Amino acid sequence: MNAVDPTQPYDDQNIFAKILRGELPCEKVYEDEWALAFHDIGPQAPIHILVIPKGPYVSLDDFTAKASDEEIAGFCRAVGRVARDQGLVEPGNRSIANTGPDAGQIVAHFHVHICGGRPLGRMIPE
Repeated sequence: MNAVDPTQPYDDQNIFAKILRGELPCEKVYEDEWALAFHDIGPQAPIHILVIPKGPYVSLDDFTAKASDEEIAGFCRAVGRVARDQGLVEPGNRSIANTGPDAGQIVAHFHVHICGGRPLGRMIPE
């Protein structure tokens, strides 16, 4: 898959938009009015969950520039709740939001990866 250019407009045919519309299945772990969380189909850790906002945002930059304060707060609370519900607060977890090609963003819908279930080591090796 090609990396996403976060300067391009939102593409409502991306895989996460299709999941939000119910056109594609997901293994849901949480949903509220602001966010949907589901297991990643290519997990990089024993627990690897994606949390996506329900609005049409390409990246973290797009989300923080255009989403309402209520959407931002609701989404952040959803990320925290998913980590708590999965038992990842005490042992630790990593939350990642990739933006653009240099970070390897593949899906053009803002999302946060929550990874845990084992020691993850340093994120960027020295």
